[in-house]
Amino acid sequence: MRLPYIDDDPKMDTPEDEAVVQRVKERRGGKLIALDKALLHAPPVADGWNSFLKSIRTQTTLPDSVRELAISRVAALNQAWYEWDAHAPLLKKTKVLSEEHVEKIKDKSWSGEGLDEKHAAVLEYTDAMTVGCVVKQAKFDKLKGLFKEREVVEITATVAAYNCVSRFLVALDVGEMAEKYSVDMK
Repeated sequence: MRLPYIDDDPKMDTPEDEAVVQRVKERRGGKLIALDKALLHAPPVADGWNSFLKSIRTQTTLPDSVRELAISRVAALNQAWYEWDAHAPLLKKTKVLSEEHVEKIKDKSWSGEGLDEKHAAVLEYTDAMTVGCVVKQAKFDKLKGLFKEREVVEITATVAAYNCVSRFLVALDVGEMAEKYSVDMK
């Protein structure tokens, strides 16, 4: 990582910052991961991040396969391999996509051949939001025709949130992934 990680059991300057650490640990089952130990350099940011990502990860109505496909695709498109290493196994665990399809997510030119209509639409929508930001009306209409309005908002928020996550991870090289995955950071 490009900054030193915060200690596993950090001593914070204020009771408010200490409370942030406890909330993050509570969400993580009692321990901090590398991402947390980077974020905790700025406790208020870590606190907001923790709350927002908790809602994205655990409080939407999306099937796990839809959520993890979107997250894994964002990770692959943005070379956020720390994110990939965390979420591709969760996608595999759903057993909705084949191992071969999960591996194809890394191929930026793959357009979802072999996926069912819903997962293919999520892949295309994720690509549009991540690569160019502008989602053409036809892609949006396709997604909207397959998902309820709440799910469209949840998919959109998931893709947006994990674009934020991936950019943070890559910029700071959280998890030292640049070397592991040969990402040119020079």
